[in-house]
Order: sequence, then structure tokens, then C-alpha cells
Amino acid sequence: MTTLYLASTSPRRKALLEQIGVEFEVIDDIQVDETPLPLENAKDCALRLAQDKARVGWQRVNREDAAVLGADTVVLFEGNLLDKPASRAQALANLQRLSGNTHVVITAVALCTSAGVKTHAVTTQVTFRQLSTQYLEQYIATGEPFDKAGGYGIQGFGAALVSAINGCYSNVVGLPLAQTAQMLEDAGVAMWQSDQ
Repeated sequence: MTTLYLASTSPRRKALLEQIGVEFEVIDDIQVDETPLPLENAKDCALRLAQDKARVGWQRVNREDAAVLGADTVVLFEGNLLDKPASRAQALANLQRLSGNTHVVITAVALCTSAGVKTHAVTTQVTFRQLSTQYLEQYIATGEPFDKAGGYGIQGFGAALVSAINGCYSNVVGLPLAQTAQMLEDAGVAMWQSDQ
């Protein structure tokens, strides 16, 4: 039986793995430089960061029977990456750009085992309804935008911003479950475990 480690402290990724009954341990404080490289496209950036996180976690665990899962989510609008907002002003600017428009969410997943690293990236299109500045300011006041790529959480209050989604919902939350489940299955990680 392969022991799974999650190289992320994201509560959303933890909840998604728990949703499909995967037992895992969290590796805290994974530090990687998340600065995009010159001329690096969004998908390649997400794939590189997911691999970096998984490899750092693998080095920390240092067990032959382990699998370490890393992931990275990026939000792309009109060819530009939208980072996690560092201020209320940045959050408002990002959300105003997304208002009434469609953007792309890419989540890359990397699984590191003794056999090497396997990766997968999933793309989902998300459309926001037209939103007033006052409405967006009320959303920002909830505090939800500040630890999320693009500045919103579709699994939380941010669901009220979204009018349509084309693709995988869990990908927008932070972990494409169907693709992740296949990678875990291939690596011998058990799913659908239950205490009941």
C-alpha cells in the first residue's frame, strides 16, 4: 500500500481528497519560488510549480513506499496571469476585470513516487456575471479573495459571482478529481476509504 502525502496546506485540496476517501498526511511549509519564468506560458508555469512542490515534499518524506502530491492553480485572463491579490485594491481590480467576462483556470497536478514524477494539467473556462463595484466590495469584505488565485473561491461565497462553467468544477476549486484519482490509482493509493 502506497502512503500518500499532500505537499500543500490548502484546505480546499485537503477537502477534495477527503471527498473521494483518500487517506493522506499533509507536509507543511513547502517553499518554492512561484515567480513565472521569462516567456513561460500559464500551463507550463503551473506544471513546473506542481512538480517543484511534489519534489520538495518527496525529498522531505524520503520513503520508497510514499507518493507525494503537489498541485498549482493559475487563473488566466486575456493572456495575463491573475495572482492572489495582496490588497483590497488589487482584489477589486482583478474582479472588475473578470466581471461579465470568461477566464481560464488551469490546475496542474504532479505525483512524485520512487518511479519518478507524473503530471497532468486541466483547463476550465469560468464566466462571471456582470457585477457592480459595490457588490464586489461587499465580496472582498468577506476576506475570501486573499488566498486564492484570481481573487475568488468558487466553493465559497465566490460561487455567487459565477454564471457559467465549462469544464471540471473541482479543477477551479484547486484539484481536478477525476484526473487526480487516476494518477493515485496508478500509483497504488487506495481511495474510497471510510471510517463508517
